[in-house]
Amino acid sequence: MTVIDTNVILRYLLNDIPEQADEAAKIIGNGAISFPEIIAEVVYVLVKLYSVPREKINEIVSPVIDEIEFENADVVKAALYYYSHTKFDFVDSLLLARKQILNEDIFTFDKKLAARLKEI
Repeated sequence: MTVIDTNVILRYLLNDIPEQADEAAKIIGNGAISFPEIIAEVVYVLVKLYSVPREKINEIVSPVIDEIEFENADVVKAALYYYSHTKFDFVDSLLLARKQILNEDIFTFDKKLAARLKEI
């Protein structure tokens, strides 16, 4: 299993450098693993550098979660959904997803996040 970083996932999603996109597809097809932190950076790059609307992030990124091994992939997918449907940043969306999926106790001084966590 090969660990892949942000750039591999971006090339795979964007297909903007065809030779790298092809190589990324092969690596992913042969079994790849990544981490929620990597997806956080993917989201950041897509929104800030490629001007992808946050409402489209779930639609664009979520399918790749099924192709790459992630610990708690359901948490990552839920975070993508939260991010695309709320004003929370991606890290806060991960916390919301961890509360929803894993029922973890999460403490924060962020009033908006704390209020949303109580709703879950």
